[in-house]
Amino acid sequence: MICLTGLVGFLLVLTAEARVGNSSEVDFCTETEQCLLFDLVCKADKYEVRHYDSVKWVATDVTSYAMELAAPVAFTRLFKYITGENEDGKKIQMTSPVVLKLPDKRFWEKGVFTMHFLLPAEYQMNPPSPTNKDVYIHETPEMNVYVLSFGGWLSSLSNNKKSVELSTVLDSVNAKYNKGHLCVAGYNSPMTMFNRHNEVWYVVEGDPVCPSS
Repeated sequence: MICLTGLVGFLLVLTAEARVGNSSEVDFCTETEQCLLFDLVCKADKYEVRHYDSVKWVATDVTSYAMELAAPVAFTRLFKYITGENEDGKKIQMTSPVVLKLPDKRFWEKGVFTMHFLLPAEYQMNPPSPTNKDVYIHETPEMNVYVLSFGGWLSSLSNNKKSVELSTVLDSVNAKYNKGHLCVAGYNSPMTMFNRHNEVWYVVEGDPVCPSS
């Protein structure tokens, strides 16, 4: 019993440190049991600042001209990983969000799109190694992020529109952020038609700026 209690305590500590947990803690994370958790630093009229702890993801890179071409290839690779294409043959539950890092490029150029599936809390410490050489485990550092949320469907057009909207308002308040590190996050299955939740992220540089609403 003592050993069992200790194990449960250890898992609870691990979950708290990784900040991956019960999706009920995030209002818009409704389709998976576990979600990436965060602390809200502050909120402005058009964006919010979140603090994310360091977490592990399974990721893959696809070089392509457009997100619409890269995303299906990347998603298939990662889905195979969580459904058993790993060294332990483990089936790993889906989590939210799916995060896609977008390349800083012109639309006629090729770039590297990196898709990430968040690893559940129980796999944060020792995730199974991928068997596909194009799939790898990636740990993101602790960071603050500027976030703009929007509905509808992720697309090259919507990503560009919302990233410009976010960068414009951040520039207007002299916020410092990594302009070459743009991510989009999706919280819904492709089968979900309504009430979809998406986000664009820029990583904060220095102290976050968040004028009161």
